Amino acid sequence: MTSLRLAPRLLRVASVLLRYRLDELVDAAHLFRPLKLIRRVLPRARADVRDLPRGARLRLAMNELGPIFVKAGQVLSTRRDLIPEDIADELASLQDQVPPFPGAEARVLVEASLGQPIDAVFAHFDEEPLASASIAQVHAAQLHDGASVVVKVLRPGIDKRIRRDVDLLHALGELAQRWHPNADKIRPMDVVAEIEKTLENELDLQREGANASLLGRNFANSSELKVPAVYWDYSSARVLTLERVHGVPADDVEAIEAAGLDRRALAAMGVRLFYEQVFRDNFFHADAHPGNIWVDVSSREPRFIALDFGIMGSLPEADQYWLAENFIALFERDYRRIAELHLAAGWMPRHVRVDELEGAVRTVCEPYFTRPLSQISLAEVVAKLFNTARRFELTLQPQLILLQKTLLNIEGVGRMLDPEIDIWSVAHPVLKRILRERYSPRRALHTLRRRLPEWLHAAPRMPDLARELLEQSVAGQTRVHFASEDLQRLHAEARRSRRLLAGGLVGATLVLGAALVWSLAPQHGPWIPGVAAGLGLLAFVASWPRGH
Repeated sequence: MTSLRLAPRLLRVASVLLRYRLDELVDAAHLFRPLKLIRRVLPRARADVRDLPRGARLRLAMNELGPIFVKAGQVLSTRRDLIPEDIADELASLQDQVPPFPGAEARVLVEASLGQPIDAVFAHFDEEPLASASIAQVHAAQLHDGASVVVKVLRPGIDKRIRRDVDLLHALGELAQRWHPNADKIRPMDVVAEIEKTLENELDLQREGANASLLGRNFANSSELKVPAVYWDYSSARVLTLERVHGVPADDVEAIEAAGLDRRALAAMGVRLFYEQVFRDNFFHADAHPGNIWVDVSSREPRFIALDFGIMGSLPEADQYWLAENFIALFERDYRRIAELHLAAGWMPRHVRVDELEGAVRTVCEPYFTRPLSQISLAEVVAKLFNTARRFELTLQPQLILLQKTLLNIEGVGRMLDPEIDIWSVAHPVLKRILRERYSPRRALHTLRRRLPEWLHAAPRMPDLARELLEQSVAGQTRVHFASEDLQRLHAEARRSRRLLAGGLVGATLVLGAALVWSLAPQHGPWIPGVAAGLGLLAFVASWPRGH
C-alpha cells in the first residue's frame, strides 16, 4: 500500500495532471478517487492549453511538477517501445533548466569535495554559472598553468531530493501497475527502475568523467570529433573538471554558414561518427541532441565537439553483430535476410514463420523505396520495423531502443545541416567497411592470440571434463532397457559414436594444445605439433570400434 507520507504529493501530481486535461492518466491510475469531492472546483486549464495535443499537455505538466519529473520525461522519451510516438516526441523536447544555486555555495562544495582550498586548485573560479540543470551546474575556471576549464558541481542536497522523488515515482508506478489496463505492455515498474538507474548514474560525476575519457580515447586520432579532456586531479564523484571548449550548437545553421563551413560535409561526418561509435567502438553518445553536439567554428576544417557524457550506450556483442547485419540487409532491401536475422538473433520465438515475417518487413519497407533516398528516414524505418516485429513477439533490450532514439537524433541533426542528405548512401559504405575490418582474418587472429593464455589455462582440464561428460552419458544410457532389435542396434551405434567422439576429443585436445604452445613459442621447432598430431591419430585409431 502506498505510504501515507506520500499521499499529499500524489494528490498534487493528480491535480496538476487534471489541470492539463490529462484526465485519462489520473483515471487509469485511480488517482482521482481522493479528488472526487474537489475535482469540480480545481483550477481548469486555459482554453489554449485544453486544445493542445496530449503530448504537449503532458510536457507542460511535467515542467510544472519540477526538475526530476523533467528528467523522468526525458528518460521516458527514449522508450518508444512503450509509449506512443506523439508523446515521445514531445517529451524529448523537455528542457532541463532550473534556476542556479549561489556560486559561493558551489565554491564551498568544490572545496569540500576536493579536500583543499579552491585557490589552491584554481587560479580563478567564476561564481557566475555558465549553465544550470536539475542535477548539477557548470562554472568556468582557470588552472594555475593557465588552462581554461569548466567545473561541474552537483547541487547541494540533490541526493536526498532524488531519493524522495524516486519514492514518489515508485508509488506512481505501483498505482499504474495495479490499475492501468495496459500495464503488462507499459511495464511501469521497469520504466521507473530505468529512470532510477539513470538518475543514480548522473549523481556520480566520476562515472561521467570515465565515459568522456573512453570516448576521447576512441577518437584520439580523429580530426572529426573533439572530446574535452578530463582533469582527474581536480575531479571526484561530486565535482568534474573538464577542458573548456568553444563552439556553437549543431542546429545553429546561421553561425555555421557565417564561419564558412561546409554544412553538407558536416552532415555526412555526423552520420559516419555515429556508425563508428556504435559498430566500431560499441560505445556511443546516447544523448546526442544539438545542445550536446557542438560544431567548432574556429577552424576551417569541419569538426564536431561532444558534451555531456552522463548517458552513454553500448550493446552486447551478439546484438551489435545482428544489428549491423540487419542494417546491411535493409540497405540492400533483402527482406528475407532481415527475417532470418531476427530469428537467428533470438529476438523472437523460433515458432515464428520466416515467410510471414518476411512479408511483414516487405510491407513496411517497400513504400519507402518509392521515394528518393534523400527523403527516406532510416530512423523512421527502423522504428516501424520494431513496431511491426512486436506483433511477432519481438523481445528487445532497452539499449536497442536507446540506439533507435539516438539514430533519430543524429538524423535530425544531419537534416538540419543538409536537408538533402542521403543517409543511406553515407551509412552503407561506412558500415560495410567497419564490418569488414571487425570480422577480418587479421582481427580473428588478433583475438585468438589475445585469448590464448585463457585457453591454455583451461586446456589441461579439457580431457577430464570430456571423460566425465562421457562417463555420465554412458552411465545414464546403461540404465535404459532396449526391448526391440532395432533399438538395440541403435544403442550399439550410439556406443560406437561415443567412442569415436571420445577419441576425437582426446586427439583434438592434444593437437590444439600443441598448436597453441607452438604459436606462442615457435622457436622450439615444428616437432611439437608433429608429435601431438601423431598421438592424436593414435588416440582416434584406438577408439575405433572393433565389432559390436
